[in-house]
Amino acid sequence: MSRSRTAVLAALALVAGASGTALAVVPGDSGLAAVPCSVDYKVQNDWGSGFTAAVTVTNNSAAKSSWAVKWSYAGSQKVTNAWNAKVTQAGTAVTAANETYNGTLATGGSVSFGFQGTYSGSNAVPTSFTLDGATCNVDGGTGPTDPGPTDPGPTDPGPSNRVDNPYAGAKVYVNPEWSANAAAEPGGSRISSQPTGVWLDRIAAINGAGGHMGLRAHLDAALAQKGSGEEVVQLVVYDLPGRDCSALASNGELGPTEIDKYKTQFIDPIAAILSDSKYAGLRIVTTVEIDSLPNLVTNTGSRPTATPTCDVMKANGNYVKGVGYALNKLGAIPNVYNYIDAGHHGWLGWDDNFAASAEIMFQAANAEGATVDDVHGFITNTANYSALKENNFTINDSVAGKSVRESKWVDWNRYTDELSYAQAFRNQLVTTGFRSNIGMLIDTSRNGWGGSARPAGPGATTSVDTYVNGGRYDRRIHVGNWCNQSGAGLGERPKAAPAAGIDAYVWMKPPGESDGSSSAIANDEGKGFDRMCDPTYTGNPRNGNSMSGSLANAPLSGHWFSAQFQQLMQNAYPAL
Repeated sequence: MSRSRTAVLAALALVAGASGTALAVVPGDSGLAAVPCSVDYKVQNDWGSGFTAAVTVTNNSAAKSSWAVKWSYAGSQKVTNAWNAKVTQAGTAVTAANETYNGTLATGGSVSFGFQGTYSGSNAVPTSFTLDGATCNVDGGTGPTDPGPTDPGPTDPGPSNRVDNPYAGAKVYVNPEWSANAAAEPGGSRISSQPTGVWLDRIAAINGAGGHMGLRAHLDAALAQKGSGEEVVQLVVYDLPGRDCSALASNGELGPTEIDKYKTQFIDPIAAILSDSKYAGLRIVTTVEIDSLPNLVTNTGSRPTATPTCDVMKANGNYVKGVGYALNKLGAIPNVYNYIDAGHHGWLGWDDNFAASAEIMFQAANAEGATVDDVHGFITNTANYSALKENNFTINDSVAGKSVRESKWVDWNRYTDELSYAQAFRNQLVTTGFRSNIGMLIDTSRNGWGGSARPAGPGATTSVDTYVNGGRYDRRIHVGNWCNQSGAGLGERPKAAPAAGIDAYVWMKPPGESDGSSSAIANDEGKGFDRMCDPTYTGNPRNGNSMSGSLANAPLSGHWFSAQFQQLMQNAYPAL
């Protein structure tokens, strides 16, 4: 998507006396070596009134512990937000200074940052940059008025043969390992042929660990299932450094600083396998790093839900870097469709979280060489329990003089269910700068909430709380409860294009696989014990200090949990 040109500027000029005449120096090797810095400025996306740009600065002088890059625009460009740098603007003059986590810039080292801006008229590339006052070479950019013959505009799906909705007209891979577990349960054959996600949640999972199939084995099995039609394979890419900083059951194997290990030992091997031409006929859907980016908004700083680990991950930038790197590497493969995890309505549906989370996702989508063209869409409710559609009340209802938003269950959220949230969040993402043709997935594997406890109609109008609590399908004690929830049921079966803006309902979390153990269990999988999985736990600020609502006797996350599987079938909605 980026368009480039090369300009050699003032750092390669000799100034002749008071006349100010510049005598150009032909840039040989010795001349280039003397240049203190170089800047690669690329306009990645331009939609006529706004744009995103990526800037890479290379330092050829002494090592630095902090840095500031400055430039000026010739036109009306205004920077509206930025990532991986603190960007300020006064008139046409722009300054980009380091964040706390990327101030070190070695001799010969580079640092990258990006930003979004607006403009009217032309969007000319700046012609001069300085690094800490020293004039730099400029390498890259975009023509000031020519959009270039290959720039397709903001709705283009990117340079590949990707279809708009990978699920349309395609079968979806049935994981034979999950299918065997399901079929072995009494009554499990009713759903054992449903497609579920394959979780790559540690480095060992790539080649297969503990007797389980590795990535190639799954892709080979998908080819065998494919036949002459189209086949989607669903992967969950889930091993960020400092993973899921607000929970312990889903903590991973990589420490907060192990971003290089994440890149070279996790993402690169996955990308190498997916790039094999043998698998080019598969449509590979990736769910990219669940429970990561929203934590940087909701569980940091002065928030009452803040955790020290989330503060560390925000400060070091490794969630943003890791997601950006994954999007870049996987998005370069023509038959891969990246869907970023977008939390769920009971996490991000509040005003303080909604737009800010879209913004952090946009930052990640423009980090480490990625662009919005590496993002095919987003997925909500992954491995969660939020009801797809609450039919017995709406966010606009009022009872006894109080809005539904004032009820204890809704608690001023703007959304009551996943479908309304996913559709609204899609609009917010487009407004933030993502392509207008992005699609949404909703994980409906465990959000059915059927069975005998499912309300047949609205609750009593005695108060707003009796109205909401009596009518809501979601029977959790608190919307923040997430681990092995008691009373949950299978949700809508996987289907393509079920609603406006929704690419598919999916079972990304395989039903019957635990969210986390009810008590501490020693393991070599990097999985800790989280009290939210303990049915006796009385809670924390993230669940309103409520009981956890989790099932007893649960195994480690990802391990088979027969009792939960049986309950999910019993409470399925639609019923089995």
